[in-house]
Amino acid sequence: MEFSKKTAPYAGVFWMFVTGVLFVGVTVLVKINGTRIPAAEAAFLRYILGFAFLIPMLLKTRITRNSARLWGLFTIRGFAHTCGIIGWFYAMANISIAEVTALSYLSPIFVTLGAAVFLGEELALRRILAVMTALLGSLIILRPGFRTLDPAHYGMMVTAVFFAVSYLLGKYLSEDNSPALLVIMLSFFVSIGLAPVAWSVWIPPTLNEVVILGGVALLATTGHYTMTLAFSAAPITVTQPVSFLQLVWAVLIGALFFGEGFDFWVVLGGGIIMGSVVFIAWREAVLERRLRAAEASIG
Repeated sequence: MEFSKKTAPYAGVFWMFVTGVLFVGVTVLVKINGTRIPAAEAAFLRYILGFAFLIPMLLKTRITRNSARLWGLFTIRGFAHTCGIIGWFYAMANISIAEVTALSYLSPIFVTLGAAVFLGEELALRRILAVMTALLGSLIILRPGFRTLDPAHYGMMVTAVFFAVSYLLGKYLSEDNSPALLVIMLSFFVSIGLAPVAWSVWIPPTLNEVVILGGVALLATTGHYTMTLAFSAAPITVTQPVSFLQLVWAVLIGALFFGEGFDFWVVLGGGIIMGSVVFIAWREAVLERRLRAAEASIG
């Protein structure tokens, strides 16, 4: 799908808005599904059902550079994402939707740290300040010492780290591989990684639970696709702030349908984390424009 320069920003905002609605729908369905099905089993059913939606894409996708190193990276990414998925399902079943959504904003921050440590990117002062600000936001959400924390709170922070590892490897692999291949390989390896864990805690799901998790798979798969459309239509500096609406929807849905109440500190902390993410994205965009302008003047 192509967009003109005039309409691209609006299209990017629209697709990111749709993405947020779809992902909030995912959290709602997982919350409705409850805790009867263990987190690993629920995650496995979500991915194995989601893989069915990718079969048409699989038939058209080929690996152009087949190597042991490539498969090793696919495996490591799949393991990291598997751990993240289990943690996310566990957190979603045990703490509020708003808290899970707000703490998930830490992933881009951990990506920034990981890019400096593993990819050799410069960790400038602006990045350090943004990371520290985001961690402050997470402390505001958790408020350790002021309330009793569930293990799922800490689990969600670890989950954000695993997702950051998956994102960094995906970014690295995307340089030589198509997005379709990355999505298919991720679903494949996560399904394999979840299978033994799911089997060890397996509880026969009811038809209703399978239908709900099928809905989760459909919404999540569609959400990743619309996110791709958003990123291709407009710069991340335009689309990233829109994702903060996910926290707004999460708070409203949690309060109206799940009796979670409105937690001012979660909203404040989530807003601070998102602000730091937007700042990093904005600064990187500014520096990239300056670099392009300098290269153009030299050429």
